[in-house]
Amino acid sequence: MSKCKAYLFLLLFVALTGALSGCNTQALHRDDIYNPPVYWGRHVVRQGETLYGIAWSYGRDYRELGRANGIGPPWNIQVGQVLRLDLRGKTSSGSSRGTTTQNASTSSSSSSRAKPARASVRKTASTKKPRVTSKPDTSAPLASRTQTVARIPWRWPHSGTVIAGYSASGKVNKGIDISGKAGDSVRAAADGNVVYAGNGLLGYGNLIIINHNEHYLSAYAHNRKILVSEGETVKAGQVVAELGSSGTQSPMLHFEIRKNGKPVDPAHYLPAR
Repeated sequence: MSKCKAYLFLLLFVALTGALSGCNTQALHRDDIYNPPVYWGRHVVRQGETLYGIAWSYGRDYRELGRANGIGPPWNIQVGQVLRLDLRGKTSSGSSRGTTTQNASTSSSSSSRAKPARASVRKTASTKKPRVTSKPDTSAPLASRTQTVARIPWRWPHSGTVIAGYSASGKVNKGIDISGKAGDSVRAAADGNVVYAGNGLLGYGNLIIINHNEHYLSAYAHNRKILVSEGETVKAGQVVAELGSSGTQSPMLHFEIRKNGKPVDPAHYLPAR
């Protein structure tokens, strides 16, 4: 059997066993060859997970995954809740078939500052450059430069050298890798709200995800120490973590920007160096 056929057979086997047994399909999103969003099987919510983190793991937009399971703002989930990863139709009442618990958002108290209940749709990456509405002053220090793209003033999360750029093919890199020393400051790339702060996503180490608006999220991975908590509002340039090597072999910051759940090239958003 050729390597290609063997690999396809393995994928089919994993898909069938995942769908039939209800096991979480976490590992698939880390594969550099098979890299589309996951639309099969189901995920059983575990302690410490949020809808944002689960959607990120499967390459999905948190809103799209929430709607597919009858979950709305503030996107609360419960331990043991079963989330369908497919996009099958909902019942007439609007609830998704196959869930074992009711939507937690209907029973939890609403609060504009409530933390996400603890219990990166990614298709082919878009090559279209976003509209830049203001360009940075390249004479200013890098740490203070901002560039407004999609109505968000972006800035660099760390001033170290970019050692690996964004790549949507070949050896996939969903963001950029920035070198640095352990303990260096990692800063928020724009104003937002912390929707994930933990180490439950395989391959990211200590990870922070910040929600900037209804379309954009940014992520900061491999931190040595997380300095913010879920539900916290942060400002652009605020120190949110200490750079580290959790989930990698050497100190570095892995930084991602996702639009509607899909990874985009941070170079199109961050100020020129």
